Amino acid sequence: MIVKRSFTVDVQIACNDPGIPNDGEIRSWVELAVHSAGRGLNGQIEVAVRIVGAEEIRTLNGQYRQQDNLTNVLSFPAGDSHGLPGGDVLLLGDVIVCASVVSAEAEAQGKEIADHWGHMLVHGTLHLLGFDHEADSDAAEMERLEARILAERGVADPYTSTALSP
Repeated sequence: MIVKRSFTVDVQIACNDPGIPNDGEIRSWVELAVHSAGRGLNGQIEVAVRIVGAEEIRTLNGQYRQQDNLTNVLSFPAGDSHGLPGGDVLLLGDVIVCASVVSAEAEAQGKEIADHWGHMLVHGTLHLLGFDHEADSDAAEMERLEARILAERGVADPYTSTALSP
């Protein structure tokens, strides 16, 4: 029996920066990342995406990663999504994106802001699905998957340029 996936993406905008994608665009990137990751998840999938300013991301980065600096995206998985049965509500977790950092990075790297937003949303969502970039082999796998997902929407591979890695 095939159970169809359905998504709830709770989008919270906690800042007023320009260039923030609309709720539909955010949801679309999250869904594409989940669909393309190949984790075989079915049923009701829930993700929260919170768009924040510099102060909030710095506070979260310090509290949870012991790093007193700005970052572009943080992911907080709700639990182990591997091997969970389909058909149940699966809360993947939270993706927190700092709008001002994403804008600054896009400008510094000569990228379209919408493309960089897509990359950050895909990157954060993949972390919720258990992908990481701690080991070189894991980083290579995650970067290949990100590049493939972004290419589905016509976005250039962010790792083939002088782009800063998330």
